[in-house]
Amino acid sequence: MQFEPLPVFYRAVYGGNVKNGVRMQALAVLALASAGWVAVGCKTAPVLTSDQARTMIQAKYDQDQGAPFDVSVNDRGMQQGVAAKYWVGTRRYPNGYWGDFKLTDDGKKVVKLAGGGDVIQWRPDGPSDPKYVIVVVPLVVSHFKTRDVGDVQTIGDTRVVTYMEDVNLDGMPAPLEAIAQNPGNKLSTQRQATFVLNNGAWTLQSVE
Repeated sequence: MQFEPLPVFYRAVYGGNVKNGVRMQALAVLALASAGWVAVGCKTAPVLTSDQARTMIQAKYDQDQGAPFDVSVNDRGMQQGVAAKYWVGTRRYPNGYWGDFKLTDDGKKVVKLAGGGDVIQWRPDGPSDPKYVIVVVPLVVSHFKTRDVGDVQTIGDTRVVTYMEDVNLDGMPAPLEAIAQNPGNKLSTQRQATFVLNNGAWTLQSVE
């Protein structure tokens, strides 16, 4: 029995183009594999929310040992201290607005004088000197509170937020807290926190 040679069309499909088809499949597989490697190598960073940022900042403050908050005492603060029996007047000078005040035993339980000793030497420039203050140091340490965290900003590979840092007065006795809230005491400061990616998770790098 004699067979006719295959027409050119069949030879093309089942002959030369088979090799081309295999080659095309191989290229397609390589292309998909390459795409997979690119996808793995270009993972997007996880989202950092303002609430997550606030939690990490506050955790840092809570872990800190805390520090005394120096309280500036103006004329009104001196009167509040007398009413709270933190100090008592012991001498009044002829000009009528200078005076010496001694810390009481109750006062020594809550504050100490920044310059040491137990006598406040009140020496304003005039009877109504709005700028004159003395400084007392509470014996209880204060921690900071985080407030008003702004939107998270992307700066290079980092994330940055601005927020308000408040002095926590919760541990102070009420009269001393009232004195600390008088003008001249800075209870809030704007800060900036920077976060970096560490093992796939955002971590607090610094606070400025």
